[in-house]
Formats: sequence, C-alpha cells, structure tokens
Amino acid sequence: MNELLLSELKSDKKDFLAMLSLIEEFIFSIKVEPNQTIEKIIAQCQAEIEPIAEDLEKAEVLINTLFIDHLFIENEQDFWPSSAFKFHSSLSNRFIEPTLKSAILSHIISACGFDADIVFVPEKVMVRIVCDDMYAIIFDPVTGESLNGYDLDMKLEEVNADPYKQTLNSINQQELVIRYLTALKSCLIREAAFDQALKCVDIILAMRPDDPMERRDRGFLLHQLDCFKVAYDDYRYFVEQCPKDPAAQLLKIQLDKISVVESVLH
Repeated sequence: MNELLLSELKSDKKDFLAMLSLIEEFIFSIKVEPNQTIEKIIAQCQAEIEPIAEDLEKAEVLINTLFIDHLFIENEQDFWPSSAFKFHSSLSNRFIEPTLKSAILSHIISACGFDADIVFVPEKVMVRIVCDDMYAIIFDPVTGESLNGYDLDMKLEEVNADPYKQTLNSINQQELVIRYLTALKSCLIREAAFDQALKCVDIILAMRPDDPMERRDRGFLLHQLDCFKVAYDDYRYFVEQCPKDPAAQLLKIQLDKISVVESVLH
C-alpha cells in the first residue's frame, strides 16, 4: 500500500476530486492530468446564473443548466463499467458513476457560490444545495430529479420513525472514498480485473484494517490470483469474526477440509 496515497486520503484538507484522481492513478496505473473541461463548465454555469437575484431560482436554473445544457442527465444503471469511475473519460462521455458524479456536481455548484454537500438518503447518494436559511434542494445526481419534502420524510422514516431524530448529515470525505472504492471494487470483480480490484481492497483495509467483509473479499481476490496460502488467513479471519454469516459457514467447511488434508500430508 502506497503510504503517501494513504496519508493524502486521510487528510481533511485534500480536495475530494484530487483524492479520486490519486486513487485512479494508483488503481489503473495511469497519469491523471488536470482537467480543463470542468473549469469551462463552471465558467459557463456562473455566466448563466449571474443575472438572477433570487437564490432559489438561481439554484434551480443551475441544476437545469447542468443536466440539460451540459448533458449531465443519465438513466439509472444496474451496473456501471470501470470507464464510468475514471474522472476524465466519464466526464468527457457524460457517463459517470453516482459517487464520482456527486463529487463533480458538488464541486461545480460550490464554485458557483452555493453551499453544496453530498448526503445519503436511504438507498441513494444525493446532492444537496443550500439556497438560504429556509430552502435547500436535494437531487439525484444521475437523473437530476429533486426530492420533495414528503418523499424525503418518508425515506428518513425508514431509518428513524421519531421525527425529532430524523437528520440528514453530510457524508464526509473518507466515507465517500470508501463508498467509491467499494463500488469500483465490485465493478472490477465483474470485469474479472482482479489485480485492480485487489488494489481497491488494499486501500479500504488501510483505512479500515479490521473490516471482516473486506478481509473476505481480499481473500477471494488473492484466491483468484493463485495466492491461496495468503488468502487462507483472510478467509479464516472472516469465519472467526462473522461465524453466523452464511458465507462464513460454507467457508469454514472448506477451510476445515483443507486443514485436515494438510495434517494428513504432513
């Protein structure tokens, strides 16, 4: 694991898009150059909303400008290809994985003078624009559709039925990095890019060293890369930490058989 990369990812001062560029370089072994496209989009959006005085209207025009004029509108996808996780190619093609797209949109909106953050509404990452002390717009980064107050309340009730405890907190940068890496890892496993998926797990485990699910996934990836002796320890850790997990129960049977065979051979 690259110690310099890890220190950058743990820094609260690092810009999130800059973090993702570093991750992209590490996982795909490519050099990510500064992106001029996003600066052009920011300049055009600033010019579009500059004549508007009222903040709520300005925010609505900004969202429309991004999703209609700049073609950020997309359809929901069951699975996103690895190209959708790469900053340059995804932005150029306007086909962007939701966590990365949330970061791009939040960056543009903040540059246009608004307070913008990324929030998790049950089952989905969304972007929030604070218009003023009374109004905020929460919208889907994929489709651009905003969430009305009633739908938001219903979704928050799924988490906490007490209306006085229903809050919508910002997702911090490290949580976003983990979410991005987890989605990318799953994508790379589907594409059988096991060596790159292993890099994703290595970063996650550097940030969360005792996560049994990530140890299980690292074991799986090492196994696919014919490193079973190393994978065995990760599998065993997962079984010990999550004994009631159905996958752990199956793995335990397999590991016990391997232990018996090794004992006989020796």
